[in-house]
Amino acid sequence: MANWRRILHEGAMWRIWWDWEDAALRIYLVIIDETEEALLALRFAARRAAKTGGLVHLVALIPQQEFNTFAAVQATIEQEARSRAETLLTAAAGNLLAEGSKMPSISVRQGEGVKLVGEYLTEHPEVSALVLGAAREGGPGPLVAHFTGSGSGALACPVFVVPGSLSEDEIERLS
Repeated sequence: MANWRRILHEGAMWRIWWDWEDAALRIYLVIIDETEEALLALRFAARRAAKTGGLVHLVALIPQQEFNTFAAVQATIEQEARSRAETLLTAAAGNLLAEGSKMPSISVRQGEGVKLVGEYLTEHPEVSALVLGAAREGGPGPLVAHFTGSGSGALACPVFVVPGSLSEDEIERLS
């Protein structure tokens, strides 16, 4: 587990530094959306983090909205998408806490999914693995296709793809 390095008071805010060099903390990144695959990836990552003493980072991606000539309409659409993403993240974090996991880091990003995940991984070198879920039927989604295909060689961490056909018991056993 990470050790506390320093706690400093800066104005009205406390800052906490972790001693990452001494920590063997594993962090699993899960991309959250409204699909069953995202829930599968979340279950796997949560169980894996619990077994390894790690943490989960949750990121919701909001697609870039097409330009609308009415700025107020576009702003409303973007705000509704952000609110929906924040609700998904809050529910996912609540599920993790209810299962006894540690509080996850949560983030909402707007733009193109593959690019945003790559940027997040660059900004957070402490991430140990990207956990994605695969659909039970049909082809892979854009993130799975990219990060297990042409984009896999450039990643700084492994990718776990959780098959959609796994049961709860199988996820528990494999995590």
